[in-house]
Amino acid sequence: MQKNIVVIMVGLLSILYLLNPGAGVFELIPDNIPGLGNLDEATAVLLLVSCLRYFGIDIANVFRKKKSRDVVKED
Repeated sequence: MQKNIVVIMVGLLSILYLLNPGAGVFELIPDNIPGLGNLDEATAVLLLVSCLRYFGIDIANVFRKKKSRDVVKED
């Protein structure tokens, strides 16, 4: 039960960080640093996807190509 609460809190914090209501006031790594500026947002997305997967919502499979099934011929 405590693990669920921690996962929910991490998910909510990552959503809050991604929404960033302060319009860039709260930044762990400034975005104007070349090559490193978006690592904090990427980490927040990774944490959010991991939290959703923990609760059974796997959004990583949304972009995967579906396997085509063999067509069965009827005689």
